[in-house]
Amino acid sequence: MDKHTFDTLSEAVNTLTQEGYTEDFEAKENGIKALYSKKEYQPDELKIIDTYRFEGMTNPDDQATVFTIEANDGTKGTLVMSYSAEHGQNEELIQKIPMKKG
Repeated sequence: MDKHTFDTLSEAVNTLTQEGYTEDFEAKENGIKALYSKKEYQPDELKIIDTYRFEGMTNPDDQATVFTIEANDGTKGTLVMSYSAEHGQNEELIQKIPMKKG
């Protein structure tokens, strides 16, 4: 597995997009939505390929995680989970997405 080391969140998203993770996933109330294709997935239709964690430069509480995700239909993208108070992602749904094995 090709793990990267990124300095910034934007560097991670830009590089991963260039590597084919072009969709932008968002965890809504009842499913994971692909914002460009408008498809909606359940956690068992997705796999987390890798995760990248970031801490804020000035405030360690400004944490974020970038997940690279692949859907059963071949759609590949990223989901950014910010740990600030107003992130708006459904954390429970994200936790149900299985990690890719091996």
